[in-house]
Amino acid sequence: MYKTLYLLLISLLLSFSCNAQSERILIDQELITDWSVYPFFDKLTEGNGDQRQWKELFRYLDSINIYQISYLSDGLKIKGFMASPKENGTYPAVIFNRGGNMDFGAINPAMAASLLGKLANEGYVVIASQYRGNAGGEEGKEEFGGSDVNDVLALIDLLAEFENVDTSNIGMYGWSRGGMMTYIALRRTNRIKAAVVGGAVSNSFKTIDDRPEMESVYRELIPNYDTNKEDELEQRSAIKWADQFPKDVPILILHGNADWRVKVDQSLSLAIEFDKYRIPYRLIIYEGGDHGLSEHRTEVDREVVNWFNRFLKQGEALPKMEYHGK
Repeated sequence: MYKTLYLLLISLLLSFSCNAQSERILIDQELITDWSVYPFFDKLTEGNGDQRQWKELFRYLDSINIYQISYLSDGLKIKGFMASPKENGTYPAVIFNRGGNMDFGAINPAMAASLLGKLANEGYVVIASQYRGNAGGEEGKEEFGGSDVNDVLALIDLLAEFENVDTSNIGMYGWSRGGMMTYIALRRTNRIKAAVVGGAVSNSFKTIDDRPEMESVYRELIPNYDTNKEDELEQRSAIKWADQFPKDVPILILHGNADWRVKVDQSLSLAIEFDKYRIPYRLIIYEGGDHGLSEHRTEVDREVVNWFNRFLKQGEALPKMEYHGK
């Protein structure tokens, strides 16, 4: 009898272990240890031969780890990057949503070191997806804001697999198309505490008006585009469903008024809708700013860190959106 119970217990434990392993999202995590193999290494360092060291602006790279990762989303193997502080501790997290499409705008080690790395150096675990089928990923095909949004949402559960992540404090940060991905994600989850978007697409109809060549991208990537154009574009246009945004997620909107890729009126119009529905937001328009706000990067980086610090680290109360005052 005892032998039978023992065997049953072992069987249950093995079954539990197998199920736990099968439910894991992370497939692979590879630490970047030798930066000298990348072409940009000489631009980021100074000195000669083996004595090369990071220039002062990039010395933060000694304080963080950067990984290339692969993980599961809808059963597909997706590529991505992650950056985290080396020092032991528990940190809030930020999901970064890249712009572009397919391999245009894909995250590379240089972008991971600068954009993800700088934020990680401020005390965040930063994780980003390449979206399905991109950057060497051979499974699935991105849909420019369709099922590939699941690749972003899967990162929330993936973060829970790391012991150094405070999953009660997760932010989301997206640029350009990544801003659109952020908007769609906020519509579908209640697990994001604060968000930042830059040069974000909020009206895909307007994008086609301003840049007709973008319709060929939509047609290539969005399933059933020609037969279901109106519905598909609406799903990718936050301006059409601004009333569905959560009212407990403060959103920082950044845009340059010299941006030709995504005109500034996309953010101006969405801000008016946010105001109508009392969605907590702050809108900053940078004079003469291009799509990447390259002329204002120092100020932009400061605003992004300050926003996440306020709502993910300092626990600042939500803005009081009811009309008030004398």
